[in-house]
Amino acid sequence: MAAEQEAVSNKRVILSNYVTGFPKESDMKITSGSIKLKVAEGSKDTVLLKNLYLSCDPYMRWRMSKLDRPSFVDSFHPGELKFWILHIQNYAKDDLVWGSTGWEEYSLVTAPQLLIKIQHTDVPLSYYTGILGMPGVTAYAGLYEVCSPKKGEYVYVSAASGAVGQLVGQFAKLAGCYVVGSAGSKEKVDLLKNKFGFDDAFNYKEEPDLDAALKRCFPQGIDIYFENVGGKMLDAVLLNMRLRGRIAVCGMISQYNLEKPEGVHNLEQLIGKRIRLEGFLAGDYYHLYPKFLELVIPAIREGKMVYVEDIAEGLENAPAALVGLFTGRNVGKQLVAVA
Repeated sequence: MAAEQEAVSNKRVILSNYVTGFPKESDMKITSGSIKLKVAEGSKDTVLLKNLYLSCDPYMRWRMSKLDRPSFVDSFHPGELKFWILHIQNYAKDDLVWGSTGWEEYSLVTAPQLLIKIQHTDVPLSYYTGILGMPGVTAYAGLYEVCSPKKGEYVYVSAASGAVGQLVGQFAKLAGCYVVGSAGSKEKVDLLKNKFGFDDAFNYKEEPDLDAALKRCFPQGIDIYFENVGGKMLDAVLLNMRLRGRIAVCGMISQYNLEKPEGVHNLEQLIGKRIRLEGFLAGDYYHLYPKFLELVIPAIREGKMVYVEDIAEGLENAPAALVGLFTGRNVGKQLVAVA
């Protein structure tokens, strides 16, 4: 970190207005202010960060609305925008951390307990927005802790080429499961089968009958469903779950841009099949982060796990990168290189 105390330019991306329907680039705006590269004398629990990468995640769309019902996150307020991000910080010069802060070039963080120090730097630093960050913990916790996979079980992952889904499939294969994923293009389906090692995959946009598609892929039914989509997909999955199946509810991207969310009509399947449907948050499982790293770091080094990223260059391209998540424009984990 530079030692100079003069103010430097600090570009930021902020929310212009609350969003209804699909987000647009114009819902965000780029502003520029200034920041001093020094923590003020006497400041307590404050660190100065230079941001290197920021993460684009579907759940952030939820926070861009003015929420009028209970939610696991608060709304953003116009004039702010915070995302999971990777930083370089200065409790010790050039230490690296990942955590949550604003979409900006520099940040003053007054709650450094929300930051996690990076110990392994022999892997790409961008991985800490994905496979080694919040999406990685999400995939690990949802599969291993919520669903407890057993060798030979049948696992289905929706939105399977995204930041979380590509990892769930690979974790399930490491556990000895049969894994099928769905995605929204031929390119993504090919990735699932040829790069991530899924046993099968299909393009949901080409399936007029999702129930029939799942019966084709899982003639014996589904033991574990990692839910990223919601809506019609969840309805079809419920018809195909096996006895004592488990569903980890990670996200419902099909619902985030709807003013009135769709209903789910096959919930009675939960009763007779004794299906367990459980929502979860990555933050519930950060205490397992050291155990998570013990599995994932060697798997990366040995080539047993791979990760695909879609990197936009420059903070000015962050709004377009975020909006692209909801049209399927990204291939793999969407992030933005800031510096």
